[in-house]
Amino acid sequence: MEKDRGDADLEIPVGLVHPAMLEPYRPRFFLQDEVVTDCEITLGAQHRGIERIMEGIPVDKCNIITERICGICSCVHLWNSVRVVERGLHIEVPERAQYMRVIINELERLTSHLIFFGHALEIIGHETLGMRAFIAREPFMILLGELSGNRVHYACPIIGGIRPRCNPTEEMRQKALTMLDPAAEYLKDYANRILQDAMVMSRIDGIGVLTKEEAIKYHAVGPTARASGVEKDWRTDVDDFKHFDWEVIVLDEGDVKDRVVQRILECFEILKIVRQGFENLPEGEVRNQDWKLGEMPITTCYHEAPRGELYDSYALDEKGKVRHYKNRTPTITNLGAMEVACLGEHLTDAVLTLASCDPCICCTNR
Repeated sequence: MEKDRGDADLEIPVGLVHPAMLEPYRPRFFLQDEVVTDCEITLGAQHRGIERIMEGIPVDKCNIITERICGICSCVHLWNSVRVVERGLHIEVPERAQYMRVIINELERLTSHLIFFGHALEIIGHETLGMRAFIAREPFMILLGELSGNRVHYACPIIGGIRPRCNPTEEMRQKALTMLDPAAEYLKDYANRILQDAMVMSRIDGIGVLTKEEAIKYHAVGPTARASGVEKDWRTDVDDFKHFDWEVIVLDEGDVKDRVVQRILECFEILKIVRQGFENLPEGEVRNQDWKLGEMPITTCYHEAPRGELYDSYALDEKGKVRHYKNRTPTITNLGAMEVACLGEHLTDAVLTLASCDPCICCTNR
């Protein structure tokens, strides 16, 4: 039954396919004099049924599929799934493997944020800066390819450590540090161009405001929540990050500008983590094989994906096959929060507001 839309005199459906959207979802905007009075988002156009596929398959095969929940944030999906088994079976991970997991994951986070800048600036209408995002991103993609053998789906974490091919030689470690300097310099220049561009800043300042109270109520997560004053980053709860010195970036205004600026500032914290990782990379093994796969009770792990809170939960039977697999990704709650943030905005600003949470529909339609 259709709910009462109040004083709305016009409905504008956007999608499933639209130039402002990278992936298919369907917002319905209800307007009065071009101002949004209500918003309803429909998801699931490409639902893949991954949770059902996982039931009863060997855990190693499960992890191959888990990594393919998404292409942009594949490492964190695999890593969190691997952590479920490591927590449930009490498997220790070598310190060098912990460092490399963090390095690969944070480089992936950086490339994900740069895709967001490209998409957001394209919607704003600044195509030049949008394309420059991909120029800034390319050196980090090359570095991921050098470290793992793949530019996408790096297949780095495995139960008990990392794959041996993701274990860099001393020559590769030095090469990575050398590659970071010019890439970081270009990224700094690019970020300054965005922050100093009056057209960009005036276009995103003060629109799509999500208050701290609303962010908590609607369970906004990740950069979207931190731009509204919510100080929560699951990386602070992951043991692998205890080796690194970094800050959680929290802003207070909660508008589209703060959601952009938060990610810009986070990029430099990511670079800080990656540099520390390569400079302080310890010697030693990268895989613990002293464990046995067997029955495991339902175990849950949380991690910080580029867009926010990632949840994985499952059990193993006596043959090491997956049971009761559950996965929840950040976009589903972030888009729910954006339904509220776009109220009272003009239609063109509402579309930009939805994009400002960096939605990943591939993950959401898992």
